[in-house]
Amino acid sequence: MIKVDNLSKRFGGFYAVNGATLNIATGSITGLIGPNGAGKTTLFNVIAGVHAPTGGTVMLDGEDITGLPPHTLFHKGLLRTFQIAHEFSTMTVRENLMMVPGDQAGERLWDAWFKPNLVRAEELELRKKADEVIEFLEISHVADELAGNLSGGQKKLLELGRTMMVDAKIVFLDEVGAGVNRTLLNTIGDAILRLNQERGYTFCMIEHDMNFIGRLCDPVICMAEGAVLAEGTIDEIKANEHVIEAYLGTGLKNKEAKA
Repeated sequence: MIKVDNLSKRFGGFYAVNGATLNIATGSITGLIGPNGAGKTTLFNVIAGVHAPTGGTVMLDGEDITGLPPHTLFHKGLLRTFQIAHEFSTMTVRENLMMVPGDQAGERLWDAWFKPNLVRAEELELRKKADEVIEFLEISHVADELAGNLSGGQKKLLELGRTMMVDAKIVFLDEVGAGVNRTLLNTIGDAILRLNQERGYTFCMIEHDMNFIGRLCDPVICMAEGAVLAEGTIDEIKANEHVIEAYLGTGLKNKEAKA
């Protein structure tokens, strides 16, 4: 679904992403790992249109989407979440979900004034869909709670729910487990698996929790110094000497020194 070829992003004289090449298969849950500063979030930002690339290309289902802005990619079905959840804190969980779909009739002054029945009917449909998402994510007990009052894990579930309010092709999850307790993390993991298996969602996720990655992701891609270092199953990645070296500074170099 996603093909990234020789992608680069430079800030001044520093390459945060440096010639990264990778593929994300349709229907997969692809994990993206790497030490801090490896370029993972910058890669997400370039793919999702937050930053324009310095070089390289990004393809979505064979279409060149390189450098397209986030709102255009949103309508093409490419969505991303953030490490720090971006909720409307003074709106309820249900209202946050109902805000997501674009081009709503109520957003147009003419329709609001002269087509109130259309606006009302659309809002009822959005409410019904939002309630279905809330039930799917098992957060009915906070449906009418202000989003700003949610815990960190509940906010991550709400972000995941927002991707369900539109026809997402692929969702990029940036550290969905950050600051989340183990119980809620398991709930989030269950929801991701169900969306993948039951609804065909494609995911690519940055995560530092190797157990969480191992449970959900195949393949796993490791980045270091802005480029792809290795790709494989979680067991292959854990055993890869280059990955060990990138994370811990031990492995190949120490073995070569001893030799």
